[in-house]
Parts: sequence; structure tokens; C-alpha cells
Amino acid sequence: MIVFKLPDLGEGLQDAEIREWLVQEGQSVAADQPLVSVETAKAVVEVPSPQAGVIARLHAKAGDTVEVGKPLVSFEGEAPAAAPAAPAPAPEAIRDTGVVVGAMTQGNEVVRERATAIGSASGVKVMPAVRALAQRLNVDLSIVTPSGPNEMITAADVQRVHKILSSVGPLEKLHGARRAMAKTMSQARDEVMPTTVTDDAVLHAWSAPQDVTLRLIRALVAACRVQPALNAWYDSVEIGRRILDKVHLGVAVDTPDGLYVAVLHDVANRNHDSLREGLQKMKAAAAAKAMAPEDLRGFTITLSNFGKFGGKYATPVIVPPTVAIVAAGAVRDAVVPVNGQIAIAKVLPLSVTFDHRAVTGGEATRFLAAMVADLQLPE
Repeated sequence: MIVFKLPDLGEGLQDAEIREWLVQEGQSVAADQPLVSVETAKAVVEVPSPQAGVIARLHAKAGDTVEVGKPLVSFEGEAPAAAPAAPAPAPEAIRDTGVVVGAMTQGNEVVRERATAIGSASGVKVMPAVRALAQRLNVDLSIVTPSGPNEMITAADVQRVHKILSSVGPLEKLHGARRAMAKTMSQARDEVMPTTVTDDAVLHAWSAPQDVTLRLIRALVAACRVQPALNAWYDSVEIGRRILDKVHLGVAVDTPDGLYVAVLHDVANRNHDSLREGLQKMKAAAAAKAMAPEDLRGFTITLSNFGKFGGKYATPVIVPPTVAIVAAGAVRDAVVPVNGQIAIAKVLPLSVTFDHRAVTGGEATRFLAAMVADLQLPE
């Protein structure tokens, strides 16, 4: 058989979840005919057949996660010839440890089970019988607290955890965007040194309702002109940064399936109509899980307008290799001084989280001050 493995789908993705098979075993297919619909961390895509032929075997079922480079489909036919096998050893050199051959001798020696360690957990041990019990009850031994002597996990420990897990229901594995989000958050935790500064923009000068998101984008662009160090990528291997000329804005898009960060390219050179159209297309594509690869790569700084859901300030997560993310809270009425007088005005809370490896506190606060100044201008 000829085995077709899951190809690299780009963006550094390591796996994909089988969403729907478009062919079945025994079916004849043409070259480039879609074989399967898969959901990656970025979008739902169809994988085409690399050749014409007859499907001999599907190596996964709907709902399975397949790693890049693992078998996906087998075609009928012969694979390229393999290298010659090594000569078989002489019969007297064969030592079969998996089966019993020939006569067996009987002894009176008592064989005692030996405890084995649990993964990399130092000192935590478990007997083979208890390990088998955990496997039968589907209990992950790494979450079991040992109560036996010398840090030994007992059968009672496994049964206790099984009872707890049964009461809270089955584990819900994360898929698609949520799974990617979990991995990205772990990467950010391991690779970024985040620090956050906050301030308020007093919107007293706004004479009429305005599109807050578009004003935020305008203010962010103005801040990048004042302090371009936050519109950059950081290289943790070379210990260096690349300050970028164009502002490709990553926009956090919330969906029931998880968080997407889609990109609006070159926002500094787009008018309000172009930006609004881009935002609407972005939301529709995210909802349909139809984001194109070019809409998910290459952002240089990120905006999270979480205030439409609630909250004032935040410590949003920076996605490497970017070095900054701006978060806008909910606009609220507040009593503030305006031109030496007490007034009630709209206030927009802002948070800027930056990677302190690449950005200084001075650069970040100057950036935030520039955003506030632009937002406090009239229309």
C-alpha cells in the first residue's frame, strides 16, 4: 500500500482534527480530489488527494486528532521498494523474550512486584496492579496524591480520585481554536516577560457618538508613530528585535469556539470604510471557521476591545513574536476634572501589556500617553 501522511498545513501547526471524511474505503479518487475536511487551530480546510487511486484504508475517524507526518490515507498499490532486510540471525542466536518456547522448568522462587515511578514525578511510585486499576478506571496517575508508605500510590488513592472524577463528569478535551489558545497561552507564559501599564482617556471632547474600535485603531497608529518600539517582533534565540514600518494589527475576535487573532493589514494607510469592512469580514470568517491563512499571520501588535463585554483594566497575553497588546475596557461615565471644572464625562480605560525584554517602561508609557492624547481629541 502507498501511505499518504498528513501534510504540513502551514503556520507551524503540528496537528489537525478530523472533521469529516469526504471519501470512504474502496472508493476510487482522482488526483487533487478533496479527501477529508480537517479543523486546525486556524480554520477548517480540505486536504486534497496527492494522486489518483483506490482508497485502501482511512487511518483515523471523525473527531480524532492527527499529527503532521502521521498516516492519513492508504492507497491500493505497491509502495517504493524498501531496503534489503538484514540477514536473519542463526537459530542459536535467537532470544525470544515475549513467548515461551520448548520445555518449561518449575521453581519455587517467589516473584515480587516492583513499584515503578510515575513519569517525571520525583519519589512517587505505583505497583503494577494499581497501575492496571488506574488504567481500567481511566484515572491519570499524575493527578493522584499518594497516601501509602514511601510516597506509594495505593488502590484506595486511585479509587478516591475515580469517585471524584465521576462526580464532576467526563473530561472535555479542547479542540480547534480553544486547543490552539491553550497552547499559545502556555507558550506566552514560558517565553514572554509581561508588564502592564494602565490609564484612562477622558472622552469629553467627543461631541457625538463615535465608533470606539475605529478610534482605538487610529490612536494605536498614532502611538506607533510616537513610539515604534511596540510595533515589533522579538527574537528570543538571537536576543534581538525587529521594529516594523507598517502596522499590521492583530484583532482579538471572540467566538463560541474560542479566541482568534486575525490581522488587519497596514491599518495606518486605510480609511474608516476600509477598516470597518475589514472588521466585518473578519468577524464573519471567524464565526464560520473560514479564516484564510493570510488573515491569521504577520500581525505586529494586537488590540483587544474587551470592554464591549465588560471590565475596566486587563493584563492581556502577548502572542510571540509580538511585544505588545492594547486592551480597551468598557466606556463609563465618571466625574472628572475638565479645564479646571468638575464634569461628568465618558472615560475609556486602557491597558498596555508589553514584553519587558524588548520594550522599556519609558517606551511603553510614552506609547500609552500618545494613545490617550489621540483619543481625547475631537472627531
